[in-house]
Amino acid sequence: MMERTFIIIKPDAVQRSLLGEIIGRFERKGLKIIGLKMMQLEDSILEEHYSHLADKPFFGTIRDFMKSTPVVGVVLEGVDAVNAVRLIVGPTKGREADAGSIRGDLSMSIQTNVVHASDSLENAKAEISRFFKDEEIFSYKKVDLNFVYSEDELSQ
Repeated sequence: MMERTFIIIKPDAVQRSLLGEIIGRFERKGLKIIGLKMMQLEDSILEEHYSHLADKPFFGTIRDFMKSTPVVGVVLEGVDAVNAVRLIVGPTKGREADAGSIRGDLSMSIQTNVVHASDSLENAKAEISRFFKDEEIFSYKKVDLNFVYSEDELSQ
């Protein structure tokens, strides 16, 4: 079944000119971009997004980092997209991520790990609606769909 998921390309990736490299990895995998925008994050959205960390002593550092430059939000669509994206991204700590993953190839840190990725379908839905308006999400047919998935996968 087709799923939607969400990523944020973080300030460290923007500063290091890695946008094309990161987006290209998802495209090459066969995921479809259905939403894409650069945005400057504000305290209110960061407090909502990181509410599970708001009481931690390091929250202020994360908030300041995420506000330090614009970020790029991307909504991706594909079969089992949440898990596929998590695999492409790799574990949170970049220096422990496998070579070949985005974090394994492009980061060494926990915080400056170049990308955030939704960790569940439920969180993906919440994050997409937090960062994108309905009219910023696009529905279209990609001509390569039958070359990315088998007919069986598409009919589920």
